[in-house]
Amino acid sequence: MADKRVDEEWKKQAAAEKAQADQEQAKPGPRGPLPKPNFAMFLAGLATQALIHLGEIEHPHTKKKEVNLDEAKYTIDLLEMFEEKTKGNLTPDEKRYLDELLYDLRMRFVAVAT
Repeated sequence: MADKRVDEEWKKQAAAEKAQADQEQAKPGPRGPLPKPNFAMFLAGLATQALIHLGEIEHPHTKKKEVNLDEAKYTIDLLEMFEEKTKGNLTPDEKRYLDELLYDLRMRFVAVAT
């Protein structure tokens, strides 16, 4: 089983990013400059979508926790596609992060699906 500390670390990061985005949406006026895109942030966004579809995080529009296994599987499949397409082109940290995300999401999917 994956290191619980690592699983919780990226989950906390995704939740913090969501909370920050929610706060920024609530603010009136211009949001300011967007952060510089990076691979980890991109992966965290997809992982957050998967967590929403697995019912782990409330859906931002409905404010409800809802399970949609088809959407969860599709999002996990997208991450698997990125794993395949980026093979040999990731830094060791990026590869480890992607591997850990995929492992954790797969385990969560199996837990919800069974």
